[in-house]
Amino acid sequence: MKFEGRNAVLELLKTDKTVDKILIEKNPQGSLKKIFAEARKKNLRVQFVDKKVLDKESAEGRHQGVIAFATDYAYSAVEDIAAAEGQNGLVIICDSIEDVHNLGAIIRVAECAGANGVIIPVNKSASVTEAVIRISAGAAEHIKVAKANSLVHAIEVLKKSGYWIYALEADGTDIYKTDLSGKVALVIGGEDSGVRRLTRENCDGCLSLPLYGKVNSLNASVALGVAVYEVLRRR
Repeated sequence: MKFEGRNAVLELLKTDKTVDKILIEKNPQGSLKKIFAEARKKNLRVQFVDKKVLDKESAEGRHQGVIAFATDYAYSAVEDIAAAEGQNGLVIICDSIEDVHNLGAIIRVAECAGANGVIIPVNKSASVTEAVIRISAGAAEHIKVAKANSLVHAIEVLKKSGYWIYALEADGTDIYKTDLSGKVALVIGGEDSGVRRLTRENCDGCLSLPLYGKVNSLNASVALGVAVYEVLRRR
């Protein structure tokens, strides 16, 4: 698995993941020097290469002078996320988030908010790839992400652990008028499809953010960010 970009590689070096090698552009400057220093502390293999080598290895041409090769992303189990300690648990469920930029941003929001974990479905979802890790600014390395064969089953597991499940949808109850105490799981749907019918039917309710402009929706990661921090504000 490749990790591209300075933030993604720096965050990788803070984890226990096995790093096979790191490619750094010759004559490193700024944070590239810090990456090299951290790699030396961990006795990792580092190769200094020409920019054209990094360009060839890069999936999207956004390597920022460094690419690390590590073991594949290790997903957690839904049960592990549900069993995390704390009376005020917070879990994010992604339903049909297929855009890697949205998934990366959502994971970043969840980690910054101290969420117990993020749950994504096996099908109709982006996976945690190098691009997602980079877009999350490395946050994906510091939060549990589980792949569920069935989101309905994942919701059942969370409910058994005391969670209240809320879908974020346009026709729900005003989030600012809802009791958000206790353990809360927020379900965010895809840009076009929203939360799927079966998923929504198994939620305890739907919540909405008030919109006052002419555009009738927010980007998925933006909507989640507002909702997550409203949950935290109540606590």
